[in-house]
Amino acid sequence: MIVAFVSIAAATALCFIMFNSKKTIAHVLKEIKYEFQMQVVGVRGLTEDHLMRRKNCLEQFPSQKGKVVVITGGARGIGLEIVKILLENDMTVVMGVRKPEAALKIAQELVKQGLPNNIDAYQLDVSLLKSVEKFVEAVKDKYPKVDYLINNAGIMFGDFKLTEEGYESQFATNYLGHFYLTHLLLPNLKRAGEEGETCSRVVNVSSCAHLPGEIFFDDINMKLDYVTSAAYSQSKLAQVMFSRYLNNKLESENAKVRCYSVHPGIVNTDLFKDSPIGKYASWLQRLFFKSPKQGSIPVVHTCLSPRLEDKGGLYVSNCRQGVSSPYSKDENAQKKLFELTCDMIKVKEFGVLAK
Repeated sequence: MIVAFVSIAAATALCFIMFNSKKTIAHVLKEIKYEFQMQVVGVRGLTEDHLMRRKNCLEQFPSQKGKVVVITGGARGIGLEIVKILLENDMTVVMGVRKPEAALKIAQELVKQGLPNNIDAYQLDVSLLKSVEKFVEAVKDKYPKVDYLINNAGIMFGDFKLTEEGYESQFATNYLGHFYLTHLLLPNLKRAGEEGETCSRVVNVSSCAHLPGEIFFDDINMKLDYVTSAAYSQSKLAQVMFSRYLNNKLESENAKVRCYSVHPGIVNTDLFKDSPIGKYASWLQRLFFKSPKQGSIPVVHTCLSPRLEDKGGLYVSNCRQGVSSPYSKDENAQKKLFELTCDMIKVKEFGVLAK
């Protein structure tokens, strides 16, 4: 039934696109190709979420009292549910959000619900490198050690747009800004790992949408031939590749930091508002998608589960090892992407900050 409903919705949306589009036939066909691939991946994800729903649950974690977690986003959707669970585990949550005052109001509401008043919030637009720098300056002043970094904030679909720094918006928000944030906070993460009983962790919230993705090395901003679903897939694939490459790099250096990527599931959030399903069949989201709370569970599991301590680089889905693309495991492609990204943001040595 899920397959039938999603297929009908996708076909309707694609017919609408073709009928109303002013683009060339070649470009429309490319959009249809990627949209078809995304729908196939989406159906697969929905099916997995349904079959594995009993596996999508939290275990009993060791005490996290005194631990510090930095999360991008967190004021709504999956991020807010992640924050609630972290607070329930006595952690200090440092939120990077566009409107810190809104996050602090949410904190007050959570206190009324019986959760501890352990939220700190600073302004962050993760799509802008200069904003990432200011955020990290504020965090480092107060938190010399960071136990967990959850790169959660993201956008999906929409028209082609460059940030004011000249990067494609989905690539900048979902991947590039988080790459830079991880670079700047790595000394704090290393310090926490060295002084703690377990390794600190970096968790990149990716998506099963990375499966049909490819990295457009010759046109990373996709200026020549932009397809919004392809841009989203590229950004999510980049997160998975970055997680694997950085984890191997840190392990080779004997650093006590582990990196992971995680697919939260197909979740009913505002991210889908500009997708074909969000525009033309939003009722499917309410009927078949995970709730934000259900989507938060794999992320928290990846962050806190002791069972993942020696499984750095893992791609997680429904609290178990997920199926990731062969391309994401290509070490040469990982290295090429890592070096390209360092060049883009002018980082000479990842995790080593200029004095």
